[in-house]
Amino acid sequence: MAGVSIAAEWQLLGDKYYRKPEIYQLQWKNIDLARNKVACAQFGGPIAVIRDDSKIVQLYAESALRKLRIFNSAGRQISETVWRNPGGRLIGMSWTDEQVLVCVTQDGTVYRYDVHAKLIEPNVSLGHECFEHSVVECVFWGNGVVCMNEGFQLFCIPDLKNPKSCKLADTGLEEFPLCMAVIEPQYTMSGNVEVLLGAGDHVLLVEEDGVQTVGDGLGPLQKMVVSHNGKLMASFTHDGQLLVMPTDFSSIIFEYACESALAPEQLVWCGMDSVLLYWDDMLLMVGPYGDPVRYLFDDPIILIPECDGARILSNSNMEFLQRVPSSTESIFKIGSTEPAALLYDALDHFDRRSAKADENLRLIRPSLPEAVEACVEAAGHEFDPLLQQTLLRAASYGQAFCSQFQRESIQEVSKTLRVLNAVRSPETGIPLSIHQYKLLTPSVLIGRLVNAHQHLLALRISDYLGMNQEVVIMHWACSKLTVSSAIPDATLLEILLDKLKLSRSISYAAVAAHADQIGRRKLAAMLVEHEPLSSKQVPLLLGIGEEDTALTKATESGDTDLVYLVVFHIWQKRPALELFGMIQARPLARDLFICYARCYKHEFLKDFFLSTGQLHDVAFLLWKESWEIAKNPMASRGSPLHGPRVKLIEKAQSLFADTKEHVFESKAAEEHARLLRMQHELEASTKQPIFVDSSISDTIRTCIVLGNNRAALKVKTEFKVSEKRWYWLKVFALATIRDWDALERFSKEKRPPTGFKPFVEACIDADEKSEAVKYISKLADPREKAEAYARIGMGKEAAEAASQSKDGELLERLKNTLQQNSTASSIFDTLRDRLSFPSVS
Repeated sequence: MAGVSIAAEWQLLGDKYYRKPEIYQLQWKNIDLARNKVACAQFGGPIAVIRDDSKIVQLYAESALRKLRIFNSAGRQISETVWRNPGGRLIGMSWTDEQVLVCVTQDGTVYRYDVHAKLIEPNVSLGHECFEHSVVECVFWGNGVVCMNEGFQLFCIPDLKNPKSCKLADTGLEEFPLCMAVIEPQYTMSGNVEVLLGAGDHVLLVEEDGVQTVGDGLGPLQKMVVSHNGKLMASFTHDGQLLVMPTDFSSIIFEYACESALAPEQLVWCGMDSVLLYWDDMLLMVGPYGDPVRYLFDDPIILIPECDGARILSNSNMEFLQRVPSSTESIFKIGSTEPAALLYDALDHFDRRSAKADENLRLIRPSLPEAVEACVEAAGHEFDPLLQQTLLRAASYGQAFCSQFQRESIQEVSKTLRVLNAVRSPETGIPLSIHQYKLLTPSVLIGRLVNAHQHLLALRISDYLGMNQEVVIMHWACSKLTVSSAIPDATLLEILLDKLKLSRSISYAAVAAHADQIGRRKLAAMLVEHEPLSSKQVPLLLGIGEEDTALTKATESGDTDLVYLVVFHIWQKRPALELFGMIQARPLARDLFICYARCYKHEFLKDFFLSTGQLHDVAFLLWKESWEIAKNPMASRGSPLHGPRVKLIEKAQSLFADTKEHVFESKAAEEHARLLRMQHELEASTKQPIFVDSSISDTIRTCIVLGNNRAALKVKTEFKVSEKRWYWLKVFALATIRDWDALERFSKEKRPPTGFKPFVEACIDADEKSEAVKYISKLADPREKAEAYARIGMGKEAAEAASQSKDGELLERLKNTLQQNSTASSIFDTLRDRLSFPSVS
């Protein structure tokens, strides 16, 4: 049978057993809970202690200055700080889910501390009303707090990670409520916190937008507490009744009449199965069935509710009151004949080399898998490592005779227990149960170890569980930087690199950024050299003033976004000439800068080209600007000689002239400026804005159309227009205005250098066949004459002209052109036969 001594310490509540093992003998000294305000974090978290300024206490060999001291659950001091915060009396303090200590003072100021007793800025105010009417009570939950001031107003901070105060609905109270409790937002229909106030014989349910009266006739209630899942509420009435009911007050689940009507100092839930009431020296545990259990204490205690029980903190030790797990009960219950108990007993006989071990195994053979599972589960619930090992040995012993049981279950629990035993050690002081560990999750536990600067343990646990070690190493590196101000940069760099290389995905840039924040810029530059990702490396180099190195790294990466980032940063921080010098030697940066500036920063680009001696590029920019001005009709007007466009083109021409390689561009710019001047003059004289930005040919043609032959001749002479081009332009211009007499006179002035083809083309384009005939006869080439006649439909004349060319292909082509003219077709056939040309199909 299982050992009797284990079960002898259990207490029976109804049909359930409870146990209260000691977890720690506390290491602190001279701490009296009665003289101090105490805040204990759930999930085995830290304990904050500060002298209670609402009590008159005798000072022994201690300073009159109050100290805020933070301990782990084993009573080992983590940190301390002198409390110098203004704001009046400390009304309440509690730990958030992120293990941030929240302290609320009388004037409504909320101070926050980390586990190292460092004040977290900024402080938060509950508002002007709390400053005028002091805070008298506050209730905390997970990450929030509700406070009541002397004006009976309620104020809430729903999320202390993002602290914003809001005022709840007016309570309408004229005296302070007897008790106050909250239902957390995650358990309410509205998603907002609900505050329960015990007022008179009923309860007020206060939200942000309204107040309800619930629980009529229950009160007056002197104490209230809501369960962990937000579904039940335990309350203590004025006549000594303990009531448990749903939070919707629909019914009373059970009630118990206490011996005293005096309200208990503390009322908390012990898991979900029982309620604890603490008076001056007695702890009463009440369950739904059976007589309550009483525990007597000589010292004052603090009850710390947990999801699966309650921790009991006294001046000298820490205990854990919990319901005995069913697996543990089946093994160690006095007189138990459960398979798990027989398996545990079989191991004892086996160790003593007794044959009864085999007898026990035969008795439980059909139930052996369940017995092994119970031993494994019971081992997980134990705090004593020796008892854990014994139970796991019993499970392994049974598993050897049970092929159906998966050994991975034993391995998994063993791994979990190694982690739990490591964090339960007094040096770490986190007394998690296995149920709490699963709810908390390993990643959160590692985060808490890291925040407590237990980096080595966090690293070992991460490695053991196969988790990412980057967070641990990163936090260690930043902490090492903070506390190593006396270590030289080179030495500290070696220390950091030795540990940072343990993680391949570590961000050296993040560590370097922290080094820069604490003023070690040189070390930051040394660290960032080891960052493999340019996207992280370059921004940090810019942050620490290493622009030249950042530009080199960005260009080497080939990432144009990074290059632009660096260029724009230097552009804002340094003189232009320094930027030009830095990008000139780096082609990628230079080309990207030019590409951007060409679109948006012409003046800056001109300065760059001038600084690098690229005069032709400046000239091209000036020329482009002159065309941009042309798009604005107002800007293109003005003095024909000193207009903005002409000046820009003249500057461009001057710069082109300074380079031997751009003679053509220089000449073109010069002629462009002269043409613009003439076009301005023509617009001024004709009062018609139709010349500027037209070509030389169009300018001449427009002058002739307007009858200004003198101006046309001036343009011709100024720009050395050839005679052939002049004839073509003038002929078509006269045809455009249909001045056929002038065209005929022009044809007779002298023999045209172009021949009479332009005259023919102009007349045909103007659909003047009679005028075209005048000039077709003067064409020297028979082929041109034949084709011209054919274009105006004169088939006979076309045939005669074609016959002179003796070109059979021409005859056939003209025949096809005039195929609708039967007379002309027969003439072409006759000519072909006469000249003996074969037919072309």
